[in-house]
Amino acid sequence: MLELALDEDIRLTSLEPWQAAEFAEFIATHREHLGRWLPWANTITDTEGARAWLADYAEKQRADSARVYALRDRGTMLGGAVFRVFSAELGFCELGVWLAPHAQGRGLITRTAIAMIDWAVTVRGIARVEWRSVSANERSIAVAGRLGMHRDGVLREAVPRDGQRLDIEVWSLLGHEWPAMRAKLIGRCS
Repeated sequence: MLELALDEDIRLTSLEPWQAAEFAEFIATHREHLGRWLPWANTITDTEGARAWLADYAEKQRADSARVYALRDRGTMLGGAVFRVFSAELGFCELGVWLAPHAQGRGLITRTAIAMIDWAVTVRGIARVEWRSVSANERSIAVAGRLGMHRDGVLREAVPRDGQRLDIEVWSLLGHEWPAMRAKLIGRCS
């Protein structure tokens, strides 16, 4: 999946090291919003840091173990999606997403997640898609619910952030559940 049209204007495109300056600028512009939920939004502070992060994902994609995409509206980055973990061999992946605050409320994250899950399950044969979210991130958890995912549990105090430890919720969707869920979702999102 190098580029996927979600509609006439919205595209999901590969996010690669040569786009590091654009990615760094996006993070800097939206750091306060993104940094609440995404640790990398607080650690990527310049173009070189963005390039290193994207190069790591480019290497992982080469090894078929992860990949990262930008969500764009007529070429302008609005957010992105990542398979933070991807193993076709084990039939497992973990999907993550992010979005600029001004782009929220348009269903873009749900549509992006549908496209990513559909590709993972129908093209790559993934049997389990995971979604992990800080328990306080109500918007992310709502998307997991809209996607028909099941809440598997909570990893208590799983990650350190700003001097405290945060709980992470784990949600999942199984490959054999996807066809019926996809039919429901496509009807709602079209």
